[in-house]
Amino acid sequence: MTHDHSHRDSNQNEVRKRPFLNTPAGFALCVFLAVAGVLLWIEHRAHILGALPLLLPLAICLGMHFFMHRGHGGHGGGRHER
Repeated sequence: MTHDHSHRDSNQNEVRKRPFLNTPAGFALCVFLAVAGVLLWIEHRAHILGALPLLLPLAICLGMHFFMHRGHGGHGGGRHER
């Protein structure tokens, strides 16, 4: 009595999985998030637009920190090793 241990049968039985967004649950999640986003924008537009003047200086500071530290190699204490 011999057993065939080939992988041919196991590869044929494998079911290809669809990406999550192509499933009914993924589609429902996308629709839910879109509707929630629209409702949040409609209901809280005044709060979001009112916070923009406070967030603009923060964004500028973060951008300056990111772009200006690129030139000198980060926080190394000023010593250059050769």
